[in-house]
Amino acid sequence: MIMETEKDKKARVTKYIFVFGGVVSSLGKGIAAASLGLLLKQRNFKVTIMKLDPYINVDPGTMNPFQHGEVYVTDDGAETDLDLGHYERFLGYSLSKANNTTAGQVYYTVILKEREGQYLGKTVQVIPHITDEIKRRIAVFDGEYDFVIVEIGGTVGDIESLPFLEAARQFAIERGFNNALNIILTYVPYIKSAGELKTKPTQHSVKALMEHGIVPDIILCRSETKLNKELKAKIALFCNVDEDSVIDLYDVDTIYEVPLILSKSNLDEIVLRKLNVPSNGLDLEEWKTFVRRIKNPQHRVKVGLVGKYVKYRDSYKSILEAFIHAGSINNTAVDVELIDSEELTEENCESFLQDLDGVLVGPGFGRRGIEGKIIAIKYVRENKIPFFGICLGMQCAIIEFARNVCGLENANSTEFDKKTKYNVIDLMEEQKKITNKGGTMRLGQYPCKIIPGTLAYSTYNQELVFERHRHRYEVNNEYREIFEKHGMVMSGLSPDGNLVEMIELRDHPWFIGVQFHPELKSRAVTGAPLFIGFIRAALKHRKSKET
Repeated sequence: MIMETEKDKKARVTKYIFVFGGVVSSLGKGIAAASLGLLLKQRNFKVTIMKLDPYINVDPGTMNPFQHGEVYVTDDGAETDLDLGHYERFLGYSLSKANNTTAGQVYYTVILKEREGQYLGKTVQVIPHITDEIKRRIAVFDGEYDFVIVEIGGTVGDIESLPFLEAARQFAIERGFNNALNIILTYVPYIKSAGELKTKPTQHSVKALMEHGIVPDIILCRSETKLNKELKAKIALFCNVDEDSVIDLYDVDTIYEVPLILSKSNLDEIVLRKLNVPSNGLDLEEWKTFVRRIKNPQHRVKVGLVGKYVKYRDSYKSILEAFIHAGSINNTAVDVELIDSEELTEENCESFLQDLDGVLVGPGFGRRGIEGKIIAIKYVRENKIPFFGICLGMQCAIIEFARNVCGLENANSTEFDKKTKYNVIDLMEEQKKITNKGGTMRLGQYPCKIIPGTLAYSTYNQELVFERHRHRYEVNNEYREIFEKHGMVMSGLSPDGNLVEMIELRDHPWFIGVQFHPELKSRAVTGAPLFIGFIRAALKHRKSKET
């Protein structure tokens, strides 16, 4: 690999692509941005993607998962929007805290500068102070990448988005229109009673964007079905864009098919043409194989995801995507059954779990639903069903093992019972002094040393791995000896041996718990070792039941 010099970076002119949303949220701006990023990356350009979130929270770290879905954690410990997960999964490499900016961060920075007197007594206003701070953050990768794709959260017309729209408008003028391009993702609904696709919502969205001084260069039209040539021509005429720049983005079987759909519409070529960038060859063969295995698998397994946020699938977005990656690698369709841990009891757990080929107990915070998770773990441990525990899921496995195998009656975590006699999970000493909860957990990437000869080692095939964390509580080292005596293996530790990172059981075919979040480093095409191993074990378990 040839290292770039500072001279090389200064010579590079970074092109900026802004992605806006119209009509409604959740249309898939993140998937569209990630797909375009992949297409440009596969043409050998250096690409990164950033998300600008208009909410006032400094980050989503203190948000309820029902509000905003999962919190995605980067290597450098930033708690970010879940769209960064899509960016990393499609691009195949890690991003950083610089890839996510919130209105809360922007206003917080400006207010601190004002308090420090950095504005020299001037009146601090949205324009220019807030917009200047947004532009400064957009330009943070200047010269480092060929393309920076900037997704602006929410939809055009949201009052909290206005400073971001204005900043994008100013940025494009300052950089020159040869160096900035605007894409809007809109909705073309199908009206069943009329039997027609309607373009008016798209027209109004584009009109609203233009009222802010931003003219779209490309319109991506989300719809249930393909748009015909006449509809595209109508949108082009009324929205003032080229006909080939109206691209339909219709429903597909898997989000990983979106780059292939956009490639057929020549989105990446249109972007390069409009930004006056010479085109490189596009290589999507590996991606096509990955998608083909998702759509036409040879095998099928059913796994249960036991958690307390299962009513909102985005709460476990990275886990669900990691199952897809691992399934493709194993040529296996993974049917995921979401199980509410609050509904599990000793009496009904068998009806929920007996037909599953594997069970993953997911992460979370707080005592609600904990006993249901422990009941599920007891069942799969005793019935030799493949088990995978992530973060709180591992901690619940420790509690279950302490109670039912080691005889430590009512063992618990001090997160759930501060007066428990057997505090097998306890708060880290430095965490006991913290009262301000935002961004104070053990966050980001940490090393884990894996013990040779363990299931964990055979899964990773290496002795030192780096995984991402998001938690406050740890395994209490006072109980490690009794756990090991009864058949638990501490198969992964921090390099100093002080923190338990991975556990497994000697007398179980596949039982692994991890303190970290391996789902956050699962990538399309390559997956994550633990998920690949878990699905392989689930497939083996299923075949054993069929023989």
